[in-house]
Amino acid sequence: MPIVTIDLVEGRTIEQKRELAKRITDAIVELLKTTPDQVTIIYRDGPRSNFAKAGVLLSDRK
Repeated sequence: MPIVTIDLVEGRTIEQKRELAKRITDAIVELLKTTPDQVTIIYRDGPRSNFAKAGVLLSDRK
């Protein structure tokens, strides 16, 4: 049972999440020879202040 967790900066649309879930599920089904109902995807959205890149919070970047 594949479980995929995706951390995102908040702001993605529900349509984007739907499309991403479909594409990831399709890829897992094809590559791992499983069924769509076995694939679980968890989105964890957070504010820019919860993410940093190169030592700088995303909320502090322009």
